[in-house]
Amino acid sequence: MISIKKKVYIVGTNGIPAKYGGYETLTEYLTKYLSAEFDFTVYCSKTQETHLKEYNGAKLKYIPLKANGWQSIIYDFITLFHSAFKADVILYLGPGAGFLIPFLKLFNNNIIVNHGGLNEWEREKYSGFQRFVAKLGHKYAAISARYNIADGYQLKNSILIEFGADCEVIRYGGDHATKEVVDSSLLIKYPFLVDSYFVNVSRAQIDNNLHLVLEAFKNTPDRKLVIVSNWHVSKYGMELLNSYKDRFPNIIILEAVYLPKEINAIRGNAKVYIHSHSFCGTSPSLVEAMSLELPVFSFDIPTNRETTKDKAFFFKDSDELKNLIISVKDEDLDLNKKEMKSIADNEYTWHLIASKYADLFRS
Repeated sequence: MISIKKKVYIVGTNGIPAKYGGYETLTEYLTKYLSAEFDFTVYCSKTQETHLKEYNGAKLKYIPLKANGWQSIIYDFITLFHSAFKADVILYLGPGAGFLIPFLKLFNNNIIVNHGGLNEWEREKYSGFQRFVAKLGHKYAAISARYNIADGYQLKNSILIEFGADCEVIRYGGDHATKEVVDSSLLIKYPFLVDSYFVNVSRAQIDNNLHLVLEAFKNTPDRKLVIVSNWHVSKYGMELLNSYKDRFPNIIILEAVYLPKEINAIRGNAKVYIHSHSFCGTSPSLVEAMSLELPVFSFDIPTNRETTKDKAFFFKDSDELKNLIISVKDEDLDLNKKEMKSIADNEYTWHLIASKYADLFRS
């Protein structure tokens, strides 16, 4: 007897293959692990460099709009309504247009919404109007979806308090990040790979606190920092770039690196990973660093403590980070990296995450 696969449509991402972003990586590994059981369709933004018809067994549909910025609401509107008439299950990642979900239920009542890992409507980088729209989207999605997903208990509790809706907690995987052997081609491009250095990989936005990291290393000239970001996308990033680029011999500033081999080599060969995000849930970059068996210095917020099981080294400002850089001993770093790897292997593997989504798709 031939079984008919459930049709799962994924809405709200730039698409796959994943170039960057937690939702894109999630989509890539859900399709990789679950395409044998489910018939996936993934909507893709016009910004995707490759326009494949299929990937990981999933059908790809391209929309001539950007999935981010002011076009994102229109992008989500089109893809949500298109999927409502075709899908058995809709997985909506990041409900920017969540206020549409009550209307979509007239056509499709099997909508799963992933809210991420934080109160998106409280982001400092947003204007008052943007915060209002974000909260509206999450509210109506939360009260209307069949299932809500949060990537940590902080957001689960927040959505329950704010909107009276429950969430399943399903985190992100990090085991796609693997150690790279440093070959001659990597050394030519990144000669610092043979040195002892700390590393930070973050988007250039104020709640990622790149200014604190740079300030700490400016004041510890005998320690090397490699910091990777998309500096040119924000005024904040450009100001930091102008202030620090080529001004401090111990600070190496790199533009965003998207090739997996290169970014994994840069992170995987570091002495310590510095996670400076102050507004995140289960951060993909953090769980990737843990999977790479790196010791972690983390900005001290509840979600980062939750992700690392309180086992990381924590700081709240540049002075506390400076003290960690100077004072933490190598034997403590060796112990910490083993703890981070053990947590990642038990909590943040894509096989585990995909199996939890599969349970929701089947129900």
